[in-house]
Amino acid sequence: MNQPTGWIPYCGAAPAPAELWARWNLDPWLLLALAGVAIALWRLTRTPHQQRALLAAMALLLILFVSPFCALTSALFSARAVHHLVLTAIVAPLLALALPVRRVPGGWAAWTGIHAATFWLWHAPPVYEAALSNDAIYWLMQASLTLTALALWRAVRAAPVTGGVFALLATMVQMGLLGALLSFSGTALYAPHYIGPIAWGLSPIEDQNLAGLIMWVPGAGFYLVAALMLMARWFSQEQKALAA
Repeated sequence: MNQPTGWIPYCGAAPAPAELWARWNLDPWLLLALAGVAIALWRLTRTPHQQRALLAAMALLLILFVSPFCALTSALFSARAVHHLVLTAIVAPLLALALPVRRVPGGWAAWTGIHAATFWLWHAPPVYEAALSNDAIYWLMQASLTLTALALWRAVRAAPVTGGVFALLATMVQMGLLGALLSFSGTALYAPHYIGPIAWGLSPIEDQNLAGLIMWVPGAGFYLVAALMLMARWFSQEQKALAA
């Protein structure tokens, strides 16, 4: 079942389950851009650890934008939620690990707020609908989500432990709040997904509630785990310093 005529997302019309695996996105400009990003960032890596992080990030980008998962995001808002979470909570920190530790202008506090505002902005129904109606706006959405998340994760790496933990917990809270709002909403808010979920056995509101649950539980959980890992690393360093 396809999207209504007015919605032409970058990844194409919403696929039915039977046609999903035929929906690879082999856009030559996309492939060229991904190759260019990979080459440019590879030149900045210095260690095998950084190179592995970069390769993992690029593999995930291929899944998100080239594999049939791209088309699935046209059908299901819940798939779009996974897409945005992978970009901001997995790809972005992997890219941050691939790059040298360096202070980001503005610091962790500014980028915590900027990234939160960016995330909420693109999930406002009118703005989201614009992104699924125009390829340029779609790519602005993807680029701004990824780059503000990358800046946040780089700022966290360069920040004192207290600052990094606060940034991650604040991001966890805002992610969980948005997820909770979508989980308990009784109204389908996203017009591009009024029809697509039906072929997948979901009503639009069920799809939206599932998207909210994804943001609320695993989404917020990524940031909680990262904050706990940061605290554990700091505690281990303190223990070693006291033992020395």
